[in-house]
Amino acid sequence: MTGLPAPLARLPHAARIELAEAVALLERPSAAVRIASMVGLPAQRLVGVLPAPFRAGLAGGVGRALSVAAAAASRSAPGRAPFGLSPAWLQRGMVAASGVVGGIGGLKGALLELSLTTTLLLREILSVAASQGEPADAARTAEALKVFALGSRSAEDDTAGIGYFALRMTLAEAGPGLLAQAAAGVLPGLVGAVAQRFTGPVATKLAAQAAPLIGAAGGVAVNLVFLSHYGGAARGHFVLRRLERDHGAAAVQAVYAEVSGLLPAS
Repeated sequence: MTGLPAPLARLPHAARIELAEAVALLERPSAAVRIASMVGLPAQRLVGVLPAPFRAGLAGGVGRALSVAAAAASRSAPGRAPFGLSPAWLQRGMVAASGVVGGIGGLKGALLELSLTTTLLLREILSVAASQGEPADAARTAEALKVFALGSRSAEDDTAGIGYFALRMTLAEAGPGLLAQAAAGVLPGLVGAVAQRFTGPVATKLAAQAAPLIGAAGGVAVNLVFLSHYGGAARGHFVLRRLERDHGAAAVQAVYAEVSGLLPAS
């Protein structure tokens, strides 16, 4: 128990450790901030390299990429990797390869690979969901989509008092009749709400890949930042959902609210 905040004592020891790790994963700097730091420019300046008409239409492109990813990822599950590779390393290699395509092709190439990268990320998120015992029902893809929004929270959200659970509630309200929509493969309300959040990090990603001297190597690095960031956000989200099933949502939410103000972001 050494080093753990006092509120964690309300949960069993194993749950205390897992909740602390989830808080650290969900409260760390956003993907946009991490990419901007890697490139050496503030996110706002980096996104400024994108043409204004492109920025204006980006949200629609992000929404289409999410829809394509949801349709593709929910139809298939990660299988056994060839050549003795682990599924995790295969996924990492595929995400890196898509970054090469985006990096070589500049802005146009980065836009073309967005749907592929988003699909690969969603497959990774769904794999995390399965590992945490998320029920294999029609709502699992919807919960996986939410990770793109939950993992895109910013410092502005913190100052506005929009925490993880508040955003979760907002996303739940964006998808009325969620099970029926998910069963039909159509999640327009949820996709739109997620796209609003995910567009910022995507704009930073595309700007970094389109920036001079970034090229294919930069495209790989940017995509791996996305994989690490949203994979971590997925683990945090689905660990919390499992803890809620095991110990009650109210208890977990109350402890999260206290611990998130005590643990430093990683």
